[in-house]
Amino acid sequence: MKRKILKTISDYLIITVGTVFFTFAWECFVIPNGMSAGGLTGLCTILQFATNDAIPVSISYPVLNVLFLAVAFLILGRGVGLKTIYCIVVCSIMFKVWELFPGLHSVEGNFLYIPEKFLIPVIAGVIEAFGLQMIFSRGGSSGGTDIIALIITKYFPISPGRLFMYLDIVIIGSIAFLPGKGFSDMIYGYLMMITFSAALDAMLLGRQSSVKVLVFSQKFELIADRINKEMDRGVTVLKAMGWFTKANKDVLLVILRQRQLRQVEKIIKSVDPKAFMTVSRTSAVYGEGFEEIKTGLKVKKSE
Repeated sequence: MKRKILKTISDYLIITVGTVFFTFAWECFVIPNGMSAGGLTGLCTILQFATNDAIPVSISYPVLNVLFLAVAFLILGRGVGLKTIYCIVVCSIMFKVWELFPGLHSVEGNFLYIPEKFLIPVIAGVIEAFGLQMIFSRGGSSGGTDIIALIITKYFPISPGRLFMYLDIVIIGSIAFLPGKGFSDMIYGYLMMITFSAALDAMLLGRQSSVKVLVFSQKFELIADRINKEMDRGVTVLKAMGWFTKANKDVLLVILRQRQLRQVEKIIKSVDPKAFMTVSRTSAVYGEGFEEIKTGLKVKKSE
């Protein structure tokens, strides 16, 4: 029970930090420079520009998000739904908080001012992705189109960044219809979208990347035992034959996370410094200990 409470506290703490970064990117970089991007926040930003700041993001964001909460409860589950509500509330508050600190806005005369305007959507996209990956990693969502993305990626093997890109194209393009806005404003939005998508994929999927390791050693049994016991990873022994010597060999096949590669290298070197090892990156690994196979179909569990 104590561990569960501590994990819950940790989840909400990290989600809170993520919302701070997420809202900071918009209120301190994007909005003060008259820019917009994708997602529901981008739509709220466009609404703010269209009404000459009469309806700021801090108001439209929570109001519009209410329409998506029913979907979160029905499909994503009560736990994720509560975290989504928490994210929406904290984001709404932080949007208002950043408005009260104009000295932190990236405009001329302030410390965060960036003369090269094209860098603003790049920096904002990276900061936004950093914040959202913290939120997603703990099962939360900042609301809006994030909920749609979480629903689809729950059942289909689609990268979050690519999905956001498709959803954002139409939203960003709509800024060109606002008075005083034009083609350049739309390009800035697409630049932020591309940066955000690439950064989010790198942060969410990069740490889950896997590698395939082949080990050639006379001491393969010792190496296999240590990998199995010390790392709790399965090892497969493949039968092979050296063509030059025509001698039979045993080759170890190990699939593991990228972050575990260093530990495997230490084990192999300590057992057999002369061992031959090859490492290749895998595009996807599904099964026990890795990712769940996602087909979009619900599999009925046997009794």
